[in-house]
Amino acid sequence: MSILTFPATVAPMDGPDDRSRLIAAAKSGDLAAFERIIRQYERLVLVTALRLLGNLADAQDASQEVFLRLYRNLGKVESSGAFPAWLYRVTVNVCHDLRRKRPAAVGMEDADTVPATAAEADPQEASFAAERRHALRLSLRRLSEKERAALVLRDLEGLSTEEVARALGSSQATIRSQISKARVKMKGFMEHYFRRRA
Repeated sequence: MSILTFPATVAPMDGPDDRSRLIAAAKSGDLAAFERIIRQYERLVLVTALRLLGNLADAQDASQEVFLRLYRNLGKVESSGAFPAWLYRVTVNVCHDLRRKRPAAVGMEDADTVPATAAEADPQEASFAAERRHALRLSLRRLSEKERAALVLRDLEGLSTEEVARALGSSQATIRSQISKARVKMKGFMEHYFRRRA
C-alpha cells in the first residue's frame, strides 16, 4: 500500500496549547486522546521512517514501535512544543535500531510507490521524475546514518536547523556540518548517476 493512500489525518491541532491539552488527557488515561495523537502524527512518523529506511514494511514496523514507546513513556513526555522534536528523535532512534537488527533490509523499492503528479502526466516527464526519485533514494542510502537523519529532517521534513539539533540531541554547528556534507555527497552522486545515464 502506498503511503499516500493512508486515511487523511484529523484536523491539525491548533497549536502547542491544543497539543498540551491532548497530551495531558492521554496521560490521564483518555484513550481517545491518545488515538487522536496517533492519527495526528502517524503520517509524519511513517514518512520520516520510510525516508530513513527506504522500505515500507520496515517503516511500518518502525512507526508501530514509535507509538508503542510513546504509550509506554507518556508520563515522561513534555506537553510543550518539544513534543514533535521528541517524536522525531524517537523515530530516528527506532529506525537506527531497526537497521542494526536487519542490516540486509536496505531496499528502496517500496518508496517507488509514490504516484506521478498531474505535472508528470506526460509519459516522458513521468519517466524522468521517477528516475530522479530513484536516484535521490539511492543517494540517500550512500549517506551515513547521522547525515541521512539530519538531511531528511532538515530538507525533506522542513525542520529548522535548531529543531533538527534538538530532535537529534546534537549542536546546531554539528547539524549544519552534517547537512552540508550530505548535500555535497548527494549532489556529486546525482551528477555522476545522470552522467552515466546520458
